[in-house]
Amino acid sequence: MEILVKAAQLVLALVILVTIHEFGHYIFARIFGVKVNRFYLFFNPWFSLLRYDPRKGSLEVLASNDKDGNPRAVATLKVGKPHPAAEGAKPTWRDTIYGLGWVPLGGYCDIAGMIDETKDASQLESEPQEWEFRSKAAWKRLCVMVAGVVFNFVLAICIYIGIAFHWGDDVVPFQAMTEGMDFAPELIEAGFENGDILMGLNGKPLDATDYSLQWDMLQPGARVEVSRHGERHTVVVSDSLLRKIVSKGTEFSPMTVRIPVYVAKTLPGDPAAEAGIAPGDRILTVGSDTVPTITEFMPSLQAHKGQTVPMHIVRAEGCDTIVNVAVSEGGKIGIQMLSPYEIFDHHMVRYSLLESVPRGWQIGTDRLSSYVSSLGLVFTKEGAQSLGGFGTLGDLFPTSWNWYAFWQITAFLSIILAFMNIIPIPGLDGGHTLFLLVEMVTRRKPSDRFLEIANTAGFAFLLLLLVYANGNDIYRFFIK
Repeated sequence: MEILVKAAQLVLALVILVTIHEFGHYIFARIFGVKVNRFYLFFNPWFSLLRYDPRKGSLEVLASNDKDGNPRAVATLKVGKPHPAAEGAKPTWRDTIYGLGWVPLGGYCDIAGMIDETKDASQLESEPQEWEFRSKAAWKRLCVMVAGVVFNFVLAICIYIGIAFHWGDDVVPFQAMTEGMDFAPELIEAGFENGDILMGLNGKPLDATDYSLQWDMLQPGARVEVSRHGERHTVVVSDSLLRKIVSKGTEFSPMTVRIPVYVAKTLPGDPAAEAGIAPGDRILTVGSDTVPTITEFMPSLQAHKGQTVPMHIVRAEGCDTIVNVAVSEGGKIGIQMLSPYEIFDHHMVRYSLLESVPRGWQIGTDRLSSYVSSLGLVFTKEGAQSLGGFGTLGDLFPTSWNWYAFWQITAFLSIILAFMNIIPIPGLDGGHTLFLLVEMVTRRKPSDRFLEIANTAGFAFLLLLLVYANGNDIYRFFIK
């Protein structure tokens, strides 16, 4: 069930991101009078789940073409009146066939007169028409090509604005995390210690509302100030730390908050309730084990499962007591624990609609900057091993539906999609953009044959990269 929830969130995110991206290309093509042959969400090799033709006023279900290219479908529904095209008329939105494919790996906008993955040079041997992409000025073609990237980035900013306006920022200052942080072994090797309270970065106090803070702390040469046993220490981050972190994959967390064991609720009939533990109590020891936080508490319960052990409890009113608790064979005592927001001092930052705009812009640009700076790691051994496909993307989402998390992740994926598409690789928007910029500088347009070869090579490279990334997922899931 958890896998289905993750998959549903991933598919919904892809629907939003792909539709907005391709709509960017579509709307600018239409602004400049370019005909769009097809607009598809998801790919449709051999057949389409749905195909809508405004000219015929028909919606086809499980639609394909026969060997002669004639359309056929399992079922055809009439949707509005037919609108046959008038001879010589300028193309409109009705000249586009809109469809839903069955392979959820992306989508496409088939622009007339443009060499891309949907057509080759042989299909453009006729005289250029005024409504074709190739007939338009280079700057207009450039606008059409970068529109998808721009729309994805604008979408991310809009989502972050919406998050800031609707949810605000529930902030727990790092100094208020009285038990400090737990660090991954790689960070402990770098000089951090479990229980360190984060205080500053490169001489500046930490701002808990800074979304890129954790990334900035891992940068080579970063100077992280911590409070350790009441004394100030500075940890200087090594050049190799970030590569080690990236090699762990998306589910890896470099640091987590150490949360004291405060009881939120006891379950009637379970050992904790039978022993007299009550909401608001803090558990300090399990047997002879000191358990200042959940990090120590859970392993201690596992070590004492099936036993009755004394626990040192501090009551909500401040008095201490010892109670004997029977730990179940599963290592449980029947309590729910308070969250960090219920334990530590925190404050809610609310934003008006006008205040949400700069906050959304700040978050979006910070996320973009962090992502761009991380791309250099892709060309290291650790970075290549950390590449993932759709399984990795799915793992970004929580196991239960959470709209706040969904929109946060969707916005970040929109930034990733925008930047990855503008990389100058043939077959991507960035490849088309590069050739257009060369044309604008040299005043010479690359031949259709050259563009066809470049796009084919680029598409093959991207296909290999897709296979490699998803192969990494399979290896990590079944073998590693």
